[in-house]
Amino acid sequence: MAVSSCFAARVFPPFECRSDPNFSSGAPKPETKKPSFSAALGGGFGLSACGLSSLIFRFPPNFVRQLSTKARRNCSNIGVAQVVAASWSENTPSRSSATFSAAASAAAPVEASVNVDLSADGGCCSGTDVQISDSFDLEERSFLRYDGSLTVHAGERLGRGIVTDAITTPIVNTSAYFFKKTDELIDFKEGRHKSFEYGRYGNPTTMVAEEKLSALEGAESTLLMASGMCASTVMFFALVPAGGHIVITTDCYRKTRVFIETVLPKMGVKALPLQVCLTDAAAVIQPSIMQATVIDPADIEGLKSALDQNDVTLFFTESPTNPLFRCVDIELVSKLCHSKGALVCIDGTFATPLNQKALALGADLVLHSATKFIAGYISGPEKLISVIRTMHFILGGALNPNAAYLIIRGMKTLHLRVQQQNLTASRMAEILEAHPKVACVYYPGLPSHPEHHIAKKQMTGFGGVASFEIDGDLRTTADFVDALKIPYIAPSFGGVESIVDQPAIMSYWDLGRSGRLKYGIKDNLVRFSFGVEDFEDLKADILQALEII
Repeated sequence: MAVSSCFAARVFPPFECRSDPNFSSGAPKPETKKPSFSAALGGGFGLSACGLSSLIFRFPPNFVRQLSTKARRNCSNIGVAQVVAASWSENTPSRSSATFSAAASAAAPVEASVNVDLSADGGCCSGTDVQISDSFDLEERSFLRYDGSLTVHAGERLGRGIVTDAITTPIVNTSAYFFKKTDELIDFKEGRHKSFEYGRYGNPTTMVAEEKLSALEGAESTLLMASGMCASTVMFFALVPAGGHIVITTDCYRKTRVFIETVLPKMGVKALPLQVCLTDAAAVIQPSIMQATVIDPADIEGLKSALDQNDVTLFFTESPTNPLFRCVDIELVSKLCHSKGALVCIDGTFATPLNQKALALGADLVLHSATKFIAGYISGPEKLISVIRTMHFILGGALNPNAAYLIIRGMKTLHLRVQQQNLTASRMAEILEAHPKVACVYYPGLPSHPEHHIAKKQMTGFGGVASFEIDGDLRTTADFVDALKIPYIAPSFGGVESIVDQPAIMSYWDLGRSGRLKYGIKDNLVRFSFGVEDFEDLKADILQALEII
């Protein structure tokens, strides 16, 4: 049953949609500061509750509602691919277990206003004294200092758009929202009345999930969509213009590469290796055609050359990458790209925002896939989000509110799951590396990993997934996988159940051996996503499977 604020009898608890603060009242805007952060291995970011540049609403009785300053212009945040805008301040409290030291070149800070009257006129909420506090009380805002507390309480404990005394956030199942009179509809269209209007433009349950994700990322706003690929494709369509130039990395999720190499060319986009872009001027100088340059994740000189030779619009990469867990120096590439006016989007799915804060490291956008550790999302300044949001309205991909509820529920134990998965993966990576039947292990937490120094600098945990090569051929590796008793043979990763797959068969079988090798996928490669099972059980299972082959 849809919940509406228009029931005069107040049969159902009402909800209100968040709107953009009105700066026309003449209230002074506080001075903004350049983003900053500090970084080191071992913990995570300490964030003020539910976002770093937020306004606080007071809901009687005992409700405190916090929202992002520019995040709710048309109440449109939906889905499982999230767009979050970073906004860091000089006085951001840091976690005691992890102090980050490098300077962020993140998105522009967001301006905030005080003394804004957002009280409702009429309807069932008339007479409810909804106010914004007249000052930013740091003690009040920062009592949730750690990621583990944010995953439980952000978006809910500090107030939510659904007015209810229930601890659990209700599910609002509706695809449309009605207006009492035509005048109210006109007021909504002209920004004087708050509503969601239509399911693709917003949902109260989804909004709570967005607030929770925003708090975890230290972000201004969150746009949820139905999948990570939906977020990726909408982002490309929205931000890269005709004649624009994308730089991507070789090791990445295959379907992202397929989209760039097979779908975008139908729209006049060409994916070119770096060598072609630097040597064949005729292939590059075509203003109406979008180009995509492909470089190695560690090829900083290649990125510099691509930026110097082309008018690059966007640098897009995973970090860590799939499935070899290459790591990109996010702070460095962000500085390089920003010096040339290019945007940076990091797919941080394997890291999770508990292990890596890409926005604080300088990225403009951070994207996560949907069916993994949390939900999918893409993050950045509101000026970028609004462009992506508009494209999302056109292309669709809205998240069902029931799924949003499950995201909210699952996030409450995220920090516990990730801690266990980090620990298990790290210990098993060391054991596997020392085993005589394992040829190579790919895990950023190992000193032998080529980008371990980068991962150590920008990650507080190295993730719950590792890849390794069995000392054998395709059949021997398949025998190892089949001998495992605990993990499921399946795609995806990040769940509470352990999952194993052989990428040569699961994801690249159609290419043939030579085609797979072009992407660095060997027949003996195994990707293992560690669940939350007991470490000793997983260790015993993996070791017995190795003994069989």
